[in-house]
Amino acid sequence: MVLDHGNTLEAFSIRRQTRLRREYLYKKSLEGKERQIFERKQAVKESIASGKPIPSELKNEGTAFTKELQYDEAQEAPTTHIDDEYALAGVYDPKVLVTTSRDPSSRLQQFAKEMRLVLPTSQRINRGGHVMKEIVDACKANDVTDLIILHEHRGEPDSMIVSHFPHGPTAYFTLNNVVLRHDIKDHGTVSEAFPHLILHNFTSKLGQRTADILKYLFPVPKDDSKR
Repeated sequence: MVLDHGNTLEAFSIRRQTRLRREYLYKKSLEGKERQIFERKQAVKESIASGKPIPSELKNEGTAFTKELQYDEAQEAPTTHIDDEYALAGVYDPKVLVTTSRDPSSRLQQFAKEMRLVLPTSQRINRGGHVMKEIVDACKANDVTDLIILHEHRGEPDSMIVSHFPHGPTAYFTLNNVVLRHDIKDHGTVSEAFPHLILHNFTSKLGQRTADILKYLFPVPKDDSKR
């Protein structure tokens, strides 16, 4: 009897990924119900605090909710799958992989090198003949947190896809008027110190989500950083 350990490990990895994906989707499916219960509890809580009668549509649930409210004091809002996406951010430095679309021009390759310098803990690989599934599987096997794919149009970088592992989010950013470091005279070198980020007016839900996608590509600056 011959055991193929390679196939066994691959099958185990596929089953594990399938199970984690199923658990993620199940938790996500419960969010609407949990949000609805939370909002109904908040309505009962506000009625009690203001001394007003509990709304008639909540009277049947009011007594049960009142008993549970004391245990909900520490919860400002129900958790969502979004809270789990970057749960370990700041605990571990991000591990970012930068690559390009197929057959990149020399300018896009140069842009990928510069993106590698912009993101202090990132690594760059040549796309070569790899299909996207192979790259994604390699990222998951090596605990990569984010995959960045750079695209071009007629030799000019025009878009960037950022995908967070294991379950997203994935965002598509359009790039306009990209200026490379070598386009600037006397450009000097690029510091690889962990940068401090300044994000203004990302106040909406979409804005906060976009800010998370961008800021968690960078490691937390060191306490003694002067930059």
